[in-house]
Amino acid sequence: MARLRCRWWNLLICLCTPCLLLGLLFVYVALMLCYSMASVTSSTSGSSTTHLSKTTHFIAPGTYRNEGFAPLPRTFWDPAPHGGALWNQLQLSIDRYNNPILSDRRTARGHKRMNSSYSHLMKASFSAVGELKTRMSDDFAKLPEQMKEFVSSMHRREYPDLIVPSKPCGAGLEEEEEEEESPLLLLAIKSVAMNFERRQVIRRTWGQVGWMAGQRENGNAEGKAGKSGGYVRRVFLLAKQSQPELATDLTDELLELESRHYGDILQWDFKDSFFNLTLKDVHFWDWFSRRCKRARFVFKGDDDVFVNTPRMLDYLVDQEERLGGSAAMRGFMVGDVIGAAVPMREKKSKYCVPESFYKGLYPTYAGGGGVVYSGQLTKLLNQVSKSVHLFPIDDVYVGMCMVKLNAYPVHHPAFLTFDFPKKEEEQQPCAHHRILLVHKRSPDQVSELWSELKDKLPQCWNATLRNAGKQNRTTETAKLKRLKQRERDYI
Repeated sequence: MARLRCRWWNLLICLCTPCLLLGLLFVYVALMLCYSMASVTSSTSGSSTTHLSKTTHFIAPGTYRNEGFAPLPRTFWDPAPHGGALWNQLQLSIDRYNNPILSDRRTARGHKRMNSSYSHLMKASFSAVGELKTRMSDDFAKLPEQMKEFVSSMHRREYPDLIVPSKPCGAGLEEEEEEEESPLLLLAIKSVAMNFERRQVIRRTWGQVGWMAGQRENGNAEGKAGKSGGYVRRVFLLAKQSQPELATDLTDELLELESRHYGDILQWDFKDSFFNLTLKDVHFWDWFSRRCKRARFVFKGDDDVFVNTPRMLDYLVDQEERLGGSAAMRGFMVGDVIGAAVPMREKKSKYCVPESFYKGLYPTYAGGGGVVYSGQLTKLLNQVSKSVHLFPIDDVYVGMCMVKLNAYPVHHPAFLTFDFPKKEEEQQPCAHHRILLVHKRSPDQVSELWSELKDKLPQCWNATLRNAGKQNRTTETAKLKRLKQRERDYI
């Protein structure tokens, strides 16, 4: 009997011991989870929920590496990315809202029903990061003046038109003329009210409108280009002149006269300044999407550049023939591409962007002196820009919008936004026949170059575009791959 009881006792111990140990393990895990959540809550208690950088989050414990598994982050989400720089925080608010994982889908759908546009959402993100000036830095008054002005008004992007072109797509279509096809190229040229001489020179030279002949490489020695080329339209992008010493009323009257005579002025009611060039971009994209959406390509550049328009037209026709289809043209942008640039922090520079405003590398972007992109991309930029906060450097902002579209500009050596390399212009007699754009040129120089382009056409008609060979294309492809690799540091 004693032996039987001993056997039953041993069996009971064998069965109950694992259950007891498992129960103790569950109790231990529950206590640790409660302790972790309590510590996170206590560390964030008393903080304002209107500041993204202080919002309470569950911090998932982890290690940098588990043996046999992929690396794990120490935290699931950094509540203060890039040290809480203003632009990064503002954009993070929008990105979280548009992220189906991080946002409540039902709340998002209800919000979109109440607000058909993104304007309300963009403005609301400012309240999510608190007072602008205090979020920038403690010494806001010491920031550059143009940055202070930009920060104070960057929440607003809707401004009324002051002057609009008399025809739907700007200058280029006479009353008795009908274009046989959609415009190949729209020239959108950034200018200011006082630069009347530059606009006049452009109208007489590379900015002529209507049908413009190209310069095919299979032309002939007499410079006859046949039917190569396309229809060109033109519009100048202006805002309100900001020089107090000038007679504003007189300037406005002269612009009105200029607009009535040429029909190519597009002006908006905001201050014409360097940091407001981004506003010109977003307003131009909107105008294009409504009034000039049939144009197949857009050239956007400064009024102090020289453009080899005949070669540009041929280049674009070749791109259409080579790429074909609408899918390939949706992300088409070509220019002088700059990759992984570092923000300028020197306060004396007009490009200065303080660290308290933005941290991180700039995205890959095409220099704003002159860039060409497709009409399809223009309409996509108009849409995606509504979910990207304004940035004070216009070409960098375009690069930010391109990242959102998962598109990248293509570099072409014939876009010389920083002028020719040393002595190249002097040593090559057909130098200007081998480029698409060069910056920076005065009105007199532009006139001389346009005359030279025509005079030297018989001897330079078959000049190839600068560094457009196979070896260069291979180099540029490798460069683009490196730039995409470094994009991971962006935002």
